[in-house]
Amino acid sequence: MAFTGSARQLALLAAHRRGESDLICRDGMWFLHATVEVADQPLSEPDGFVGVDLGIANIATTSDGVRHCGKGLNAVRHRNRHLRRRLQAKQTKSAKRLLKRRRRSEARFAANVNHIIAKSIVAEAERTGRGIALEDLQGIRERVRLRKPQRVTLRSWSFHQLGAFLAYKAVRAGVAVILVDAAYTSQQCSHCGHVDKRNRPDQATFSCTSCGFAEHADVNAARNIAARGETGWAVSHAA
Repeated sequence: MAFTGSARQLALLAAHRRGESDLICRDGMWFLHATVEVADQPLSEPDGFVGVDLGIANIATTSDGVRHCGKGLNAVRHRNRHLRRRLQAKQTKSAKRLLKRRRRSEARFAANVNHIIAKSIVAEAERTGRGIALEDLQGIRERVRLRKPQRVTLRSWSFHQLGAFLAYKAVRAGVAVILVDAAYTSQQCSHCGHVDKRNRPDQATFSCTSCGFAEHADVNAARNIAARGETGWAVSHAA
């Protein structure tokens, strides 16, 4: 049976295909799920870390000041939520079928965005010889206190999927990854270390009440994560 794919996918299949493949029909289209085994690159000793802050307004922000996604993506997510509510309210068979298709479509959309973000961050870390420091997201949904619209956003986006994509792409590239405690990264000054909830007057602003340092709040948090990554790596590899 003939099949096609992107040049990268076909090259991977030709060089690393292993085991069985599954032919799947989804929404009237056929997809071939094939398994490949690609050897990991040797892990490089990191020369510093790229800190990654995962958030609501911006899906991911790096300590280099790069903010991934924002208003455009949030508008799509808001539109999808509104359409879901309308379909759920109808309770008809056709509405339920459409809702099921929409869920799959939204999942593919989220996965594609997460892949793009992860690929960009890993590529920058690999180019600069650094590792990647991520927040440990265990229990984030139970731990974080947010207003209702933000809680909906937190539950509707695959932050754990993004973390998983970053981790496996980093392993493939030989880039070190470390998880750090995310506590108070949004309230701590990355310049002087002062921690105060008043340092965050609003979602986007960080202004230290001690030294006066000001920065975008997500960038400041990402820099704290990067610093904790360096400390954590040094401690764990001290021997």
